[in-house]
Amino acid sequence: MTARGIRDEPDADDLDVEEALALVKDQPHPGRAGEHVPAPATGADSPDDRHTGDRHGGTDRRSGGRNGGTDRRSDGRNGGADTPGDSGRSGRSGRDTRHARHKATPWPEARAIAARAGRARAGRDTTVSVSLTDALGLSLAAPLTAFTDLPSFDTSAMDGWAVAGPGPWDVRETGVLAGNAEPEPLSDGEAVRIATGARVPADTTAVLRSEHGRTDDKDRLHATREIVPGQDIRPRGQECRKGDQLLAAGALVTPAVLGLAAAAGYDTLTAVRRPRVDLLVLGDELLTEGLPREGLIRDALGPLLPPWLRALGAEVTSVRRLGDDAEALYTAVTTSEADLIVTTGGTAAGPVDHVHPTLRRIGAELLVDGVKVRPGHPMLLARLKEDQHLVGLPGNPLAAVSGLLTLAEPLLRALAAHPVPERYSLPLRDAVHGHPHDTRLVPVVLRGDQAVPLHYNGPAMLRGIAAADALAVVPPGGAAQGRETEMLDLPWATGGIGVCFT
Repeated sequence: MTARGIRDEPDADDLDVEEALALVKDQPHPGRAGEHVPAPATGADSPDDRHTGDRHGGTDRRSGGRNGGTDRRSDGRNGGADTPGDSGRSGRSGRDTRHARHKATPWPEARAIAARAGRARAGRDTTVSVSLTDALGLSLAAPLTAFTDLPSFDTSAMDGWAVAGPGPWDVRETGVLAGNAEPEPLSDGEAVRIATGARVPADTTAVLRSEHGRTDDKDRLHATREIVPGQDIRPRGQECRKGDQLLAAGALVTPAVLGLAAAAGYDTLTAVRRPRVDLLVLGDELLTEGLPREGLIRDALGPLLPPWLRALGAEVTSVRRLGDDAEALYTAVTTSEADLIVTTGGTAAGPVDHVHPTLRRIGAELLVDGVKVRPGHPMLLARLKEDQHLVGLPGNPLAAVSGLLTLAEPLLRALAAHPVPERYSLPLRDAVHGHPHDTRLVPVVLRGDQAVPLHYNGPAMLRGIAAADALAVVPPGGAAQGRETEMLDLPWATGGIGVCFT
């Protein structure tokens, strides 16, 4: 995909056009004939760096591109249209918008803002009672307290014989199986065949394992090993007593937690419900099937985002393709009852980029408007209501993934009361180019104790992330070979229970 300025040879530099532009400092460059075009600014709030490439699947709508013959130069002048990066304010006729620049939010701060927004909402009308079958992946909203002793009666830990007193022992004809009613007590010198998990008869001294006993010609049982009183018996309450707290509120419901809850007597669990997400896919240029044709491209985000959102613990309540229709977007946003609305594309300031105007129209509060991260710089987070937020993702696929992990993931994790994953770092096997001022998220595969950066990591590319185990968080300026770099795991790469594709 050279349209985004990325060479696709396996050993090519992985700088994209945005980063290449940002590396040019104070160098004049030619514009159209007879026109002076300012040199690309390099600051974090530079419009050249900001809303570049905000459409789906490789359609290049950089701020220096053309749209219908209108020159959308990097200085943001477009007949009074909204200037990229001016916090969504409309440009006024005759006004030089080159200086109407907002400062994008640093990447770590943007993630923290998203998490705080989710925590502010968490706990408000989000508690549900669900069956064990439906609880996997939720967080407990109340402590898990034992309803009974575990085990609830003395239990054989092995197949063998329950014996009373010293041997040899006379063996009863009828044995004791798991699930049987309480057996008759044993007398000294008496034994009975017993199965693992069966209730131990009263007055049992120990359980003699099958391989540690033999019978003589008079059918009397002898031990071939020394017997210790209480051996191979799980006494009542060994694991817990009724009323003991087994897990605290906030614990993630894993398969093992389901088993523990069932053993402790639960049929349902009180949990934090999954955050509800409506996904709005924007763009007239998107196809849902077949090959790209006549300027139309395949929608990559419609198939990609719903399962990824589910893997983050969300319930995707609807997926709607709206095209570039401002009224349809307004109606979809104002009628949604979801906790989070996710939009794709339209977060820049072009003539068909309707997200900012819609947010202004409804009086939304912009919490994050642009992030110092590559790809995905023009992402945004807005509070629509006290209990509803919107995350605007850029339209290019890898840029959208960046926005998903930067803003949607911390917000959804907080809404679902999921624990914050422990941060970890790995050394990079190869050096990674950096942006002068912004964080970069680069797909990597994990090999032993190293992270191997992948090529095909441009904003419009999915080839790298499709093969990745994680994203490396590359600081401004880049990272040298061997540098310890923070990793963001992908849900399915860790084998976590968060992966839910149904």
